[in-house]
Amino acid sequence: MTNEEKLNIEEQTVAMLKTVYDPEMPVNVYDMGLIYRIEVTDDGAVAIDMTFTAPTCPMADFILEDVRVKVASIDGVTAVDVNLVWEPEWNPDMMSEEAKLEMGFM
Repeated sequence: MTNEEKLNIEEQTVAMLKTVYDPEMPVNVYDMGLIYRIEVTDDGAVAIDMTFTAPTCPMADFILEDVRVKVASIDGVTAVDVNLVWEPEWNPDMMSEEAKLEMGFM
């Protein structure tokens, strides 16, 4: 897989992540700053490190599966590995400017 193809998959992954929402939040997981890393390997596998705003998120399993399914639907993606991480700890400064406006932080 070329670097251009990998970059295309990464861009499509970001677009897909912007369609994943916690049902309790009006902002997608990408703009919330919950995605820490996206890596596309030469064979088309996508690895994602993500977190939640709190370790006790009741919708965690649903959101993780939504991420997996949507990213797996991208042409050229051969596998999806979503790693739930807790460091660094999420904070509101990680949100995009749009998310901060939507959530009333600005």
